[in-house]
Amino acid sequence: MLKVMLMSKKNLLNQNQIVEALLRPSSYKEETGQIELRQTHISFIFLTKDFAYKIKKAVDFGFLDFTTLEKRRIYCEKELELNRRLCRDMYLDVVPIRKSNIITINGDGEIIEYAVKMKRISEEKIMSLLIEESKVNKKTIDKIARIIAEFHLEAKNNEHVDKFGSLPTIEANWSENFEQTLEFINKTISLKMYNIIHDNVINFMKRNYAYFEKRIKDKKIRDCHGDIHSGNIFIDDNIYIFDAIEFNERFRYSDCASDIAFLAMDLDFKNRKDLSDFLIKKYIEYSHDKELEKVLTFYKCYRAYVRGKVISFRLNDSNMDKSHKDVAKKEANAYFNLATQYAKKL
Repeated sequence: MLKVMLMSKKNLLNQNQIVEALLRPSSYKEETGQIELRQTHISFIFLTKDFAYKIKKAVDFGFLDFTTLEKRRIYCEKELELNRRLCRDMYLDVVPIRKSNIITINGDGEIIEYAVKMKRISEEKIMSLLIEESKVNKKTIDKIARIIAEFHLEAKNNEHVDKFGSLPTIEANWSENFEQTLEFINKTISLKMYNIIHDNVINFMKRNYAYFEKRIKDKKIRDCHGDIHSGNIFIDDNIYIFDAIEFNERFRYSDCASDIAFLAMDLDFKNRKDLSDFLIKKYIEYSHDKELEKVLTFYKCYRAYVRGKVISFRLNDSNMDKSHKDVAKKEANAYFNLATQYAKKL
């Protein structure tokens, strides 16, 4: 069962006070314009005229733990460090939030929170929206493929990182996925789909032990991004691939094939197989990873299955109404259907 520990009443109170304060222009040193608040299940993001300030929620989901101020500081600094690899001029600083008579960013008083400060980029530039508007072409995909390939070639590799590409680790990841989706059989995934994916994935791993070992030997296991999809890419004057996973090595240390497979799967899901195929073609050209295609479908299947699983978790959210849960159910099922199509090719 997925471990979920929400904010304590004390943390909730403190962070609610901070949220209220950061919606006021007086909490900032710069001209803010209208301040907008965005939320994810792990973050508050405050959008001002020129900047975005991201605060980590004081939550513990098992795979991440932001429950203390010190942990949130450490992970803010880690987020800055990791994301400056691909977005140096977007990720600017880690800033303290202080409280004296009032709560301010970079003001006076006791430090009560930390935020990652980023350059604000128009949400109209997000790749997922541009795909819907048919504004992403092969020239852009070529640039993205080159950026990711060069990033992977420079990314850290060592014996510790290599362990995350070993078959026992990959098997453990899949076992966790299968266990965590049992409760969603006949809700978001049919028993038939579950069995097809399970059996074909297990058989693929059994048949290809030597090849997974070769990927390690060839130094294809790297300190990757971990979450490359069209919702985490801005296409502006520059291309920004942001929001790398800082909170869990297991989600970031992987075969480079798994990292690029996420975006390829995302393009398949959005009915842009033409762009997906072109992405892989150019990535192989720039990375010289000519054997990537032997595991590409396997990792596409993994990425689609994880998306289906994560969206299925929304059905257990007591704060989500039925209409939103119905949408989540359909979306999760669509990802599991795509994972099934991949599994049939293994």
